[in-house]
Amino acid sequence: MPDVPDLTPPAAAPRSTYARELSGFHLMQSRACAVTVVVLILLGSVLDFAVYPDRMVQFGIYRVVASGAVLAGLALLYTPFGRRHVHAVTFVWLTFPQLMIAWMIHVTQGEASLFYAGIILTIFAVGTLFPVGFMYTLAFGALTMVLYWLACVMRPGQLDHAQFLFHFTIILFATAGSTVYTYYNERGRRQLFELKDELAGKNEELERTNRSLADIKGQMLQQEKMAALGTLSAGLLHEVNNPVNFCMMAIDMALEEPAAQAAPTVLECLQDARQGMQRVQYIVSDLKTFAYRNEAMQDAPFLFERALDAAVRLVGHETKGIAIRRTVGSEGGGDTMVRGDEAAIIGVLINLLGNAALALRKGARAAPEIVVGMQVEGARLRVSVLDNGPGIDAALLDRVFEPFFTTREVGQGLGLGLSISYSVVQRHGGQLAAESVPGEWTRLTFDLPRAG
Repeated sequence: MPDVPDLTPPAAAPRSTYARELSGFHLMQSRACAVTVVVLILLGSVLDFAVYPDRMVQFGIYRVVASGAVLAGLALLYTPFGRRHVHAVTFVWLTFPQLMIAWMIHVTQGEASLFYAGIILTIFAVGTLFPVGFMYTLAFGALTMVLYWLACVMRPGQLDHAQFLFHFTIILFATAGSTVYTYYNERGRRQLFELKDELAGKNEELERTNRSLADIKGQMLQQEKMAALGTLSAGLLHEVNNPVNFCMMAIDMALEEPAAQAAPTVLECLQDARQGMQRVQYIVSDLKTFAYRNEAMQDAPFLFERALDAAVRLVGHETKGIAIRRTVGSEGGGDTMVRGDEAAIIGVLINLLGNAALALRKGARAAPEIVVGMQVEGARLRVSVLDNGPGIDAALLDRVFEPFFTTREVGQGLGLGLSISYSVVQRHGGQLAAESVPGEWTRLTFDLPRAG
């Protein structure tokens, strides 16, 4: 059965999955980092007390304001807008601590202020901990340098260019280092995701392979059972054939007796018995054809109608009360001589006729009928088995050839009949196909190579 093609572009699905996973990761980390930043901003009051104790109250107020702004950004991350624009919201709330530090630098010692270390710390934190890409890190570093430059040059008094250049260069180095780290961190995270995605794909492929191996093992086991049953049947048929021949010989001798010929009732009974023995002989002959699998006969010419006769006789107990009609196409003069494994084709026909008979009995049709059609098409003989049963639902029609798929009750079959038949027809270079109209009919068709 052909697989449904995957219409997704090769890289689209992983990118989409990676984007969703990364978005969830960024949202979670942005929320955690916002809480961390608020704690660090408030704990910075200890530094205010150590370095600028006279401005501790003033700085404390601004720390509370900056913390409130970060908490507002955190609250926004719990809204649909924040979840959709997590990077933009994170970038905005990250600017508030930098604005606060730049203002502290401006109102204290400018380029000589020790708070420039806080700016550098924030840049490294953005690059290593916060959920932003390397372009965000670069933009954040550039914004920080602009804020530091404004904080220093807008102070009244003379600017110490040497100290300003030294601190500004350190901030530039921090921005460059943090950006490079973020870039490779992103690449590493993407490669890790691709490896995980590839591993998941390999695991799914391995599971499919294991299921296929289990199916193949089941089919091989079934074939081994069938082979063992064939060997056993061959021995039993030989044993059955001898007493049948003895009975036929005794009946023929009895029919020649004058006493039997003089008694019409006895003569009729003997003739009925002979017909019954002949039927047993036919069944034994058909079973021998089905049981003996000679390798040399697996690509031999045989008359398809003869194989069909054998299959009809072998399923006679299942098709009692069901009309079996045959149609032969006019093209090719009705020649049904084909080439292949006659025993295997008999098995296919037994399976198709048996399934049709079962469907007809389940559907309780008033006039159940099976029509076997044969049509010569060039170098192939197309065969169809049509029944007027209840049909097959469209949802199940694509699964009828799957191994172990069956609609029968437990204990009435393994669901391997059509799967094995499909393989047999494929081995003959043909295709076994099913079509159905629920409530009206079901038809299975296959083709075989013609002899000659």
